[in-house]
Amino acid sequence: MTPTVIGMIGIAALFILIFIRMPVGFLMALIGFFGFAAIVSWDAALNLLAKDIFSVFGSYNLTVIPLFVLMGQIAFHSGISTRLFDTAYKFIGHLPGGLAIATIGACAAFSAICGSTNATAATMAAATLPEMKRYNYKPELATGVVAAGGSLGILIPPSVIFIIYGILTEQSIGKLFIAGILPGILLTILFIITILIWTTLRPDLGPKGPRSPWKEKIKSLSGVMETLVIFIMVMGGLFGGIFTPTEAGGIGAFLTLMVAAVRRTIDWKGFVQALFETTRISCMIMVIVAGATVFGHFLAVSRIPYDIASWVASFDLPHALIMSFIILVYLIGGCFIDSLALIMLTIPIFYPVVVNFGYDPIWFGVMIVLITQIGVITPPVGINVYVVSGVARDVPLNVIFKGVVPLLIAMIIATFLLIPFPQIALFLPGLIRAIKIISVK
Repeated sequence: MTPTVIGMIGIAALFILIFIRMPVGFLMALIGFFGFAAIVSWDAALNLLAKDIFSVFGSYNLTVIPLFVLMGQIAFHSGISTRLFDTAYKFIGHLPGGLAIATIGACAAFSAICGSTNATAATMAAATLPEMKRYNYKPELATGVVAAGGSLGILIPPSVIFIIYGILTEQSIGKLFIAGILPGILLTILFIITILIWTTLRPDLGPKGPRSPWKEKIKSLSGVMETLVIFIMVMGGLFGGIFTPTEAGGIGAFLTLMVAAVRRTIDWKGFVQALFETTRISCMIMVIVAGATVFGHFLAVSRIPYDIASWVASFDLPHALIMSFIILVYLIGGCFIDSLALIMLTIPIFYPVVVNFGYDPIWFGVMIVLITQIGVITPPVGINVYVVSGVARDVPLNVIFKGVVPLLIAMIIATFLLIPFPQIALFLPGLIRAIKIISVK
């Protein structure tokens, strides 16, 4: 058999085994190992396996992952999310669907110090669902908003997906972070507009809450200021070149812990739980990255990425049409495969094609994250829906999936706005680059 045929068999076997819920990281490592052995040799495959696993788990660049995960876990266990929701509720709780809009605002703010869609959804579900239930919000609106709002955790920096994409493609993690800010704000605004339209057409979904006096509104801002300070210090230092992404993660985790300690909102049990969850999530990501590294080397020797790039380039079709096809692959794949696994599988294949067509790799990274966001709320995987279902045990899954549909439309609109208007993602990185050039001169 030719290397290309072996590569195609390996990819097919991987997808079949993923669909029957076998661990993705170990699958990629095993199939990559046996495929590499079939094409090159057993000795080379054994050497590759040892080298790749050691290089991943010993990589300094990847230490940024547990640090940002720890930052989010401390924020989760210290009640920062509850204070963010309280502030948003005080300002807009009196609007139709105001609690749902406040939830979206709190999700966006919490995402700025979390970086995980699952953690954001779980945190906001615990903090906001009881309140929305108390004010007679329909379960489809309440749960749908939390599931969709939680997806902002992988778009608004810091984002684990951006970190992985940056490492895989050797792009600046700092540029990817800042490129996600405006699309994150755009998606948040689209979510809010969707809720306003939805609750205007159906007022029974989200009744108005009581209007808070200005004194309470101003007082509640203290819950936002700490998050804003952490975000500005971490991102400002990163973009200003004061420290590296890894150092930014360490400083962010330290500042979040200091806020929790000063406020006395985290106890020893919560701190230990934060460490445990950080270790579990980080190990899961590391295993997937290690497996994908082995699988990526197998794909390289099979020459499938290069063959696909040459094959696609041979078609006399507009680049926009081919990009639409790539986006469609991610949209469909995201419905069945975990977002991190999907990116690890497809970047080695599609990234050379995108770069060859002259598309900006930073813009493509933002597009990938936006598309994988859609996958976290669509069946059958829809991980955020299952996370919310685990908190709201009295709400059937079909009701939650029904509730995310209007917000899913908003996500699709945001994705397709970035195709004709790439500057939505590229404006801020370009602005910072220009400022740096002027300051040097």
